[in-house]
Amino acid sequence: MEETPLRTRVTRAHVRAWVLAVVIAMITFTILFEAIEGWTFYDALYMTVITLTTVGFGEVRPLDGAGRLVAMAASLVGTALIFGGVGIMAEVVLAEIGSGRREQRKMQERIAGMADHYIVCGYGRVGSTVAAELRDSGRNVVVVDIRPDSIDRAREDGYLVVVGDATDEATLIAAGIERAAGLVATMDEDAYNVYVVLSARTLSRGLFIVGRANAPVAEARLKRAGANRIVSPYTMAGHRIAELAVRPAVSDYIDAALSRAHISFSIEEYRVAAGGPLDGTSVGELLARGIFTLAIVRGRGEYDANPPADRRLQAGEELILSGSRDTLRTLIAGEAG
Repeated sequence: MEETPLRTRVTRAHVRAWVLAVVIAMITFTILFEAIEGWTFYDALYMTVITLTTVGFGEVRPLDGAGRLVAMAASLVGTALIFGGVGIMAEVVLAEIGSGRREQRKMQERIAGMADHYIVCGYGRVGSTVAAELRDSGRNVVVVDIRPDSIDRAREDGYLVVVGDATDEATLIAAGIERAAGLVATMDEDAYNVYVVLSARTLSRGLFIVGRANAPVAEARLKRAGANRIVSPYTMAGHRIAELAVRPAVSDYIDAALSRAHISFSIEEYRVAAGGPLDGTSVGELLARGIFTLAIVRGRGEYDANPPADRRLQAGEELILSGSRDTLRTLIAGEAG
């Protein structure tokens, strides 16, 4: 938990001191009016309140010399308390504004230092699930949203947040789109997702973009806008239900392999880098290390499944690998290093 800033702590102390001063003044002058003028508690309290607040309704009863001195003192103290209260309230407002700006500045500095992160546009039910999956896989995530409730939830969940319209290029630039590895447009309205994808593709030609399509007609528009992959939650739900009905064990196995919560094995996507640890390695050598090469991707929807053991891997090839999570993490870490 972050320590409360010094200015905020001082401001809170000032507020407490001001409240205490008001209470002490009311008690003190009420007692003085009772003692000097012989008034009842109610009359003395009433006179104290109208004098401290400088309302000036007039004396409850005629005052003698000592009573007038008390009334003048109460007026001076009340004026000081009023001006002091205004000053403290202004300080509170400035402290809150300064704190918000400071937090925003810190967040922007953290985003500015990020690279190969993922931008999630829209933190609704779908967006929050996408962000959680990306974070669980070890990716850095920046959430972009404009709705106050979504912004609050994203911050409470611990994400870096850029407040703004995701269709605005300036907002995407603030989210670090030029250094990002991917962007996911998950908003409820198809038109907004299309605009987000179009803006993102304009800013970054090589960015991997996934767009959400709620209606079938939106899929073609998202593709023309530049989305690399298009997902319809309703279509996917239908496919998923059918797979569970027909091949439940297969579905459960794939879910376990893709789930970040599973600790024994995983399925990962891996691109062979020139001069990297897998450049020139054979499928059989990978198998000896406990890594299964399920397929070599030749193109979208085209695979060389179950390649032979003597098949040599080449730089630029994309692999679908399976193995223990620790082994695959070591492989990916070696590639990054």
